[in-house]
Amino acid sequence: MSAQVEPLSEKEIEDRLAELPGWSVEGELLHRRYAFDGHLPAAVMVIHIAQIQEELGHHADLKLGYNRLTVSVNTHSIGGRITHLDFGLARRIEAIAAAHGAR
Repeated sequence: MSAQVEPLSEKEIEDRLAELPGWSVEGELLHRRYAFDGHLPAAVMVIHIAQIQEELGHHADLKLGYNRLTVSVNTHSIGGRITHLDFGLARRIEAIAAAHGAR
């Protein structure tokens, strides 16, 4: 990570959350739960997210259940705080969610 990555203020986080319905902050994590009609669409979305994460060089914690997927992310290199990198990943995930049947 670049030394220029700084944690976002509470106001910056609040403003960015307004652009990402369904996402919230839990502790120091940007967080979203998705529901699916079955296990396979959820698993396929995990693979798609993994590809995006590799491209960005920024990774979330993904928890796959039968028909659920939970995404939790923060920037470990600055002590587990929320940064613009986390919101960039969240926007990319949100952009693919509907195509996987996520809601």
